[in-house]
Amino acid sequence: MPDSLPTPLISILPGEYRASADAIVLSTLLGSCVAACLYDPVKRIIGMNHFLLCGTRSLSTLPLLLSESGRYGVHAMELLINDMLKLGAQRRHLRAKVFGGATIIAPKSTGPGVGELNCRFVREFLLNEKIPLMAEDLGGIHGRVIYFAQKDFSVLVRRIRKTSEPEIARRERQLLASLEKRKRREAGTDELWE
Repeated sequence: MPDSLPTPLISILPGEYRASADAIVLSTLLGSCVAACLYDPVKRIIGMNHFLLCGTRSLSTLPLLLSESGRYGVHAMELLINDMLKLGAQRRHLRAKVFGGATIIAPKSTGPGVGELNCRFVREFLLNEKIPLMAEDLGGIHGRVIYFAQKDFSVLVRRIRKTSEPEIARRERQLLASLEKRKRREAGTDELWE
């Protein structure tokens, strides 16, 4: 972490989010996941989430927000926005900067991969919610580490060298498997044998 970033530094893991009015820096490691960095410049409240859509099926005639894939992203965005509102942020003042959505794991089909769906989703969500998108670094083939500072709402992006990406891909495969397992359990198709 660069010396110029203030502390405390709070790391956000996949599936997590955090909102704060304190002088902090939020950080996360992204591959095909997306982090939305939201802020209210009037109330000086920031928030970050880190989400990976849990499905890659998306009908081209169905808006991504209404698809199976969009459910998890909508949940992640709404949780973050609601936490920020509880701290005093106002929806009309919210601004966004979004990052991630790289193609780390090649798609198993000819359709869009997880990273591409994440990029499409976050842009559609912000457009529908009328939250201005002030900056983005989405897509590509490189993972990223990002630092989001409450002090000036800046985001430092550090691209990850190619040699580190097999580890990101391994973690993303584990996360995808965990999300699929949870989805099967919620649908009642898993059995527990003790």
